[in-house]
Amino acid sequence: MTEKIIHIEKTDPAIFFGSNSKYFNILKKIFPLVKASARGNEIKISGPVQELEDFEMKTEFLQSLINTRSNLNETELLNALSTGNSETSIPRDKDGNEMLPDNVLVFGPNGKVIKARTPNQIKLVEEVDKNDIVFAVGPAGTGKTYTAVALAVRALKSKSIKRIFLARPAVEAGENLGFLPGDLKEKIDPYLRPLYDSLQDMLPEDKYNKYIENRTIEIAPMAFMRGRTLDNCFVILDEAQNATNTQLKMFLTRMGPNAKVIITGDLTQVDLPPKMESGLKKAIKILEGIAGIKVVYLDVEDVVRHALVKEIIKAYGKADTAV
Repeated sequence: MTEKIIHIEKTDPAIFFGSNSKYFNILKKIFPLVKASARGNEIKISGPVQELEDFEMKTEFLQSLINTRSNLNETELLNALSTGNSETSIPRDKDGNEMLPDNVLVFGPNGKVIKARTPNQIKLVEEVDKNDIVFAVGPAGTGKTYTAVALAVRALKSKSIKRIFLARPAVEAGENLGFLPGDLKEKIDPYLRPLYDSLQDMLPEDKYNKYIENRTIEIAPMAFMRGRTLDNCFVILDEAQNATNTQLKMFLTRMGPNAKVIITGDLTQVDLPPKMESGLKKAIKILEGIAGIKVVYLDVEDVVRHALVKEIIKAYGKADTAV
């Protein structure tokens, strides 16, 4: 059993809890496994870790609803906070754009709040807002890819770009690709699955399918980018540590007008042949100091997976240092 304190800071606590704790009681109904009590602007919760994280995200969503709606009845609020489709319940401005509280990037299906959760993730968001090319470098589980995809979805929803292109080098397949069953798409898809998973976590199924079908969102191996110009586009290269110097140069020169580019990678997990230098490492060195290009480093403290992942990364780091 885990305990946590949540501070209500984005709206008046009296309004947040509601008359006779009406809103707070609705919130508690959705989480029967969480024990919650309130005092002042603090909510003390205890229960399973994942339930507590979901509870905290719903408090963010509830605050955003209250801040943008003058009236909320119990039925509307319960529908918005529970498992019903909350697309119509997301706070929007007069133009129909989502109104997002601090650090919230997008509202996913069923009102799931997706936000930057650590100082370095927040820094990544800030640097992407200020620069057109950003490298996000750090170990597994630090939210590099997830945050990058959330930023791309945010840009698409706000209509600041027209499409999303996500790529990965299919280095793991290598010469064994021909031995995998199926056509080329079926051979490649397993290596792109983390990108599909992130998108499906942030978009309703019908919109996701529509965007993939009409190629508003395109996911492809890095090699498929040669000869293309990507304009009005949010471009993400994932697992860039497995791109060669030539590949990464090719990728960066695909950038067209009104494009944003995020390159993510983990320099401790390079799968290239031993004598081949990672293009990511070289690109960071070559491009350092160019205006409009920024490198953001994430570390073990940004890990948002199971608590043991932090300990695993630390243990491997010590072992590598000792060699």
